[in-house]
Amino acid sequence: MAKKRKRTSDAPAAAAAAVGKSDDSAPPRPERTLFGFKDKPSDAAAVVESEPQPASEGVDTPPFRNKEKVLVICSRRIIYRYRHLMQNIVSLLPHAKKDSKIESKQTKGSTLNEVVELRSCSSCLFFECRKQKDLYLWMFKAPGGPSVKFLVNAVHTMEELKLTGNHLKGSRPLLTFSTNFDQQPHWKLVKEMLTQIFATPKDHRKGKPFHDHVFVFSIVDDHVWFRNYQISVPHNEMDKVDKGGLDKMTLVEVGPRFCLNPIKIFGGSFGGPTLYENPYYVSPNQIRALEKRKKAGKYAKKVKAKVRRKMHEMENTLEPDEFAQLWKGED
Repeated sequence: MAKKRKRTSDAPAAAAAAVGKSDDSAPPRPERTLFGFKDKPSDAAAVVESEPQPASEGVDTPPFRNKEKVLVICSRRIIYRYRHLMQNIVSLLPHAKKDSKIESKQTKGSTLNEVVELRSCSSCLFFECRKQKDLYLWMFKAPGGPSVKFLVNAVHTMEELKLTGNHLKGSRPLLTFSTNFDQQPHWKLVKEMLTQIFATPKDHRKGKPFHDHVFVFSIVDDHVWFRNYQISVPHNEMDKVDKGGLDKMTLVEVGPRFCLNPIKIFGGSFGGPTLYENPYYVSPNQIRALEKRKKAGKYAKKVKAKVRRKMHEMENTLEPDEFAQLWKGED
């Protein structure tokens, strides 16, 4: 069957309609930055918005929606205590995702970036266990960075503490920071990363629309200490909050507890230029080496004491006892 030929008379009309039709496509969405949830519109966009438009042709900028997703992952050969800490953090973050363990090698950076991209996440918490003793926490933003490496100390899980505090799973936390975070630039960067990772996005499908617990981040001795408290409000018999009950609110600790010692801050995702390096950081290997040297010093002191004792006995020999052989022949 022969194909139908298009009429040439329709081509000019279609071209005129395309020219006269206005562009109804939405303007490009601004990218999210580390120090702000939304960039300011450009000058060109501001001029366009200032021009009066008809109601039929006006297009509003889509509202910004926080789609923060955190990937929580660990390395292989992690011990049970650190694994329980990771599970506690996953239970506290309704916007967190889990994945299988990865090998702690030199290529772990590229592997983690691929996993984060496949899981459609924007942040990652990577728990790296070395020698089944030391726990390192990598906190980074993907794909452009930055990233912070911490040494985790003083770990206490929820199962270990057995505290009386309790709050609803998935509720939104209040984040509180000590005033030390605003004193130095690297602490400001750490504060912004903690805010974006631990804050539950608004209108998240797994989050509850109320607050009943608080995350406390405080800096003591150049370490970041984490605590989780339940907000306990007194209730009356009718199960309603009293008018003066808000002043009587108390905090009951829930857990877990841990301490973060910052090591380095990198400009990229899991690497890149070094933005900050902690001058007071001492690795756990050096601490264990010093302890071994102290123990080796004790042993060396014992050996030297035995040598001195032998030398003293050789220099100060005892005189022979005249009664030593007196009763020997009687046997």
